[in-house]
Amino acid sequence: MFAQCYARLSTGQWSQIELERRFDQHVLACVLSRALEEIEAGEATATEATGLSRAELRDVLARSFPAIPINAFALEEEVSEPESDMEEELLRGLLLAHARPGDPASARFAKIIARRAMHNDHLWQDLGLFNRTDLGRLLASHFPRLAAGNTQHMKWKKYFYRKLCEAEGFSLCSAPSCRECNDFESCFGPEEGESCLARIKNGIASDKEPLSSVV
Repeated sequence: MFAQCYARLSTGQWSQIELERRFDQHVLACVLSRALEEIEAGEATATEATGLSRAELRDVLARSFPAIPINAFALEEEVSEPESDMEEELLRGLLLAHARPGDPASARFAKIIARRAMHNDHLWQDLGLFNRTDLGRLLASHFPRLAAGNTQHMKWKKYFYRKLCEAEGFSLCSAPSCRECNDFESCFGPEEGESCLARIKNGIASDKEPLSSVV
């Protein structure tokens, strides 16, 4: 038994699993920080902000953030379960179809990403992440086949909708190729901007400590 444990440690198997777990926790902390902002601003409930059910949110908080008061997310019985429109359902379905088989975390991130993608910023900003690199790592980890297809580094929202169109057998783009498109920057331009946590640090979004600081 000890020999098996040593073999795992020497190959880095456990350390890689731990790194993935910590990164997942970091992403959840960023998403929940955004959710708290929207709750406090009266813009959304916790379920509306995350796309997760009350039970799923309680499980996330209990497992990953036991020190965070659960009542901060106002998960009372009168809080409705998340409802989604057709656009969100299609995107969630695309993500679930490419999620790691049998992985509850991947299924949970599919719901979160689909909900946050309905916002108007770059997707990494919608999720409260530090940058596009964080988003790419998340997608490569939980939706590897889908992420691997974005070989031209298209903006992630644009890429998702292209995949949805392809699945239905049509294209919304009239250009014969991306190189000949007059709106190239719209799909492939840099996804720059200030992260939510940077705005918090600068005192614009909130004067409270971000949830991700506990990770």
